[in-house]
Amino acid sequence: MMMENGLSMEYGDGYMEQEEEWEREGLLDPAWEKQQKKTFTAWCNSHLRKAGTAIDNIEEDFRNGLKLMLLLEVISGETLPKPDRGKMRFHKIANVNKALDFIASKGVHLVSIGAEEIVDGNLKMTLGMIWTIILRFAIQDISVEEMTAKEGLLLWCQRKTAPYKNVNVQNFHLSFKDGLAFCALIHRHRPDLIDYAKLSKDNPLENLNTAFDVAEKYLDIPRMLDPDDLINTPKPDERAIMTYVSCYYHAFQGAQQVGNNTALPDERAVMTYVSSYYHCFSGAQKAETAANRICKVLKVNQENERLMEEYERLASDLLEWIRRTMPWLNSRQADNSLAGVQKKLEEYRTYRRKHKPPRVEQKAKLETNFNTLQTKLRLSNRPAYLPTEGKTVSDISNSWKGLELAEKAFEEWLLAETMRLERLEHLAQKFKHKADAHEDWTRGKEEMLQSQDFRQCKLNELKALKKKHEAFESDLAAHQDRVEQIAAIAQELNTLEYHDCVSVNARCQRICDQWDRLGALTQRRRTALDEAERILEKIDILHLEFAKRAAPFNNWLDGTREDLVDMFIVHTMEEIQGLIQAHDQFKATLGEADKEFNLIVNLVREVESIVKQHQIPGGLENPYTTLTANDMTRKWSDVRQLVPQRDQTLANELRKQQNNEMLRRQFAEKANIVGPWIERQMDAVTAIGMGLQGSLEDQLHRLKEYEQAVYAYKPNIEELEKIHQAVQESMIFENRYTNYTMETLRVGWEQLLTSINRNINEVENQILTRDSKGISQEQLNEFRSSFNHFDKNRTGRLSPEEFKSCLVSLGYSIGKDRQGDLDFQRILAVVDPNNTGYVHFDAFLDFMTRESTDTDTAEQVIDSFRILAADKPYILPDELRRELPPDQAEYCIQRMPPYKGPNGVPGALDYMSFSTALYGETDL
Repeated sequence: MMMENGLSMEYGDGYMEQEEEWEREGLLDPAWEKQQKKTFTAWCNSHLRKAGTAIDNIEEDFRNGLKLMLLLEVISGETLPKPDRGKMRFHKIANVNKALDFIASKGVHLVSIGAEEIVDGNLKMTLGMIWTIILRFAIQDISVEEMTAKEGLLLWCQRKTAPYKNVNVQNFHLSFKDGLAFCALIHRHRPDLIDYAKLSKDNPLENLNTAFDVAEKYLDIPRMLDPDDLINTPKPDERAIMTYVSCYYHAFQGAQQVGNNTALPDERAVMTYVSSYYHCFSGAQKAETAANRICKVLKVNQENERLMEEYERLASDLLEWIRRTMPWLNSRQADNSLAGVQKKLEEYRTYRRKHKPPRVEQKAKLETNFNTLQTKLRLSNRPAYLPTEGKTVSDISNSWKGLELAEKAFEEWLLAETMRLERLEHLAQKFKHKADAHEDWTRGKEEMLQSQDFRQCKLNELKALKKKHEAFESDLAAHQDRVEQIAAIAQELNTLEYHDCVSVNARCQRICDQWDRLGALTQRRRTALDEAERILEKIDILHLEFAKRAAPFNNWLDGTREDLVDMFIVHTMEEIQGLIQAHDQFKATLGEADKEFNLIVNLVREVESIVKQHQIPGGLENPYTTLTANDMTRKWSDVRQLVPQRDQTLANELRKQQNNEMLRRQFAEKANIVGPWIERQMDAVTAIGMGLQGSLEDQLHRLKEYEQAVYAYKPNIEELEKIHQAVQESMIFENRYTNYTMETLRVGWEQLLTSINRNINEVENQILTRDSKGISQEQLNEFRSSFNHFDKNRTGRLSPEEFKSCLVSLGYSIGKDRQGDLDFQRILAVVDPNNTGYVHFDAFLDFMTRESTDTDTAEQVIDSFRILAADKPYILPDELRRELPPDQAEYCIQRMPPYKGPNGVPGALDYMSFSTALYGETDL
């Protein structure tokens, strides 16, 4: 591979590949060049000191090639060709070439590198060469999981520092910058040298100095790096750190390869040196041989005796164990329970699993030791070993066979007993299961059968209980087989001598006894239910009959009671006589009703007797009706009391109607006199009001005569009012004897008085108008005749349409255009100022009078005020006070508006607007 300093290297034999491209620029950085120079110098001196020399300046001290060759000899453990001792340039080049040839012989192929650059002191070439040497002799032999040297060294660092806080080795530059990685590597292998817990990531300089000082002092690793350079360089040189870390690796590996690091001693020199030692100690060798032979014989004999003693001990122990075990294996005693047999079986399995295997081994060892002992005795020309009596191998074998036969018999007995007891246990469990199921089924059954719950039931509930009991009887019959099965299982357990037969028999007996009781109780309850059903059915029939009779009778009682207390309203004698006749017919039916009542009450009494006799709770409740005998009795009693009360009420009402009939006749007699009189008087007054009978004075005289006559007739009205008050108090609203009512008479009386007063007032106003306007009687009659002609309904008033026709008939011209409508509306505003929609004769007469005579106008009044004002368009208050009476002057001053025309003076009043307002032409 091409190095940064122009050196190209290729490695054979599978050596590591070239570093990444970024490394090529590393040596161009002065900081990195400084770090490499210092590190490589220290590394070279760490090896050169073994030869008693050192270098000061790496680019100068290797120029002659001598120290370079010496370095290679030290680190490789091999001898290089003899160097040239001359000081000429070619001598130096020859020595450097010898060093480069040696490097190439180690599998490193150098391309584009010559000795001339080294001799000329090319620093970059020199550093590149030293790095190549470091790679080959310091790093290449590092191997971790078949990785390259660089990757292996990095993985080694990662594994060693993994447990340490704040250490994460990912490369050979930034990961070592704070010094904790160096300290972690030292602490991992030599925890006694560094207290890692006291280190801080925030003190890189202290961490680096600590690591470098400890490595130099205790690990013999020279100080190759400068802490300040590492801290101040953004990215420390990777090669410098790899070189330094490789020293840690080799320092902690602890094994030096002699073939690679130490020259082998000369073989001939060693052999010569050893032969001298052999001849020096040959006499002593014979004595040593004799002693060894004696020791060997004694040792064999001692070993044989040990084997004999061990055999005796093992044989005695094994036979004793067999003797103790046989009684236990031959025993056939058990508590006749599956648990007891299973316990014995477990003891036997424990014996086979724990106790016998060591004895099998002991027996095998005994036989092996015996065979070994006999073989050793035979080979050493010793007599054969004869064990003591009863402890021979055959004796032991016979005892062992007896043990195995006893084991087989014991095991067979245990299995057979287990099967028998399992059968018994199965039967016992089956008995228990069936007995539990039966007892669960019977639980509460005796209480249920002994219960008197049916005595609280109604008939429908009792029938349901009876159906339920029939279902229970079927279920009871079905359980008969189960009881028989339980008894059969109990019998079988007794036959097979089950260990707990006493409890089984006791439980079976309880079940059988209970079964007999259940049968008896079932029959007894069936009888009680049938009897209760018969009684309740009889009560039910009575209840139903009561309901059928009580319902219509109760409806009759309710209707009768309502009729008897009904608040009737009658107005005639015929109505009250009809009520009395219907009541007499009702009283004729009370005999049959009394018989029905007694029949219903007897039904209830019969039910009460049965309920009391058999003490049936709730038996008196009737499911078919909510009616009770008390209801019937109470209502019947009410009816019997209401009948005479109704008789009295009808008699009182009859007397009342007789009195009312008398009042009707009395009121009718008087009303039939007063009503026609008022009508006659009204017609006469109306005729006078039409104005066609004599002069106005004659009409006025006759109206006042009628007025006096009416007032004189008032006592008759007052007498009629008294009779009417009595009629009102008696609540009489109809009277077939007369068509007059007090209301109509009262209204007629009031209308008569009003008509007289109105006509008197109208006649007086007509007289005043005639006299003030100077119209003749003929004109007045003409106006009245026209007004009466268009007053078709004789109401004394005309509608706007009738008034317009009347004006036209009198020669008044009203146009049919819009102006004519406006003129007519102005006339209506005069004759109907209150906008009532009608024109009365007074207003009509006033309008016609003004139209027919010479009257003052607004222009005339304006001319009069202009004279008072001396022809000015306004008048002053002083002028009014001077010319008019004081009250009239103040009236004008208060109502005249201020003058707003030209040439006005302060206080000037507008008499023109005031004058037009007087005649309704403007607003006042």
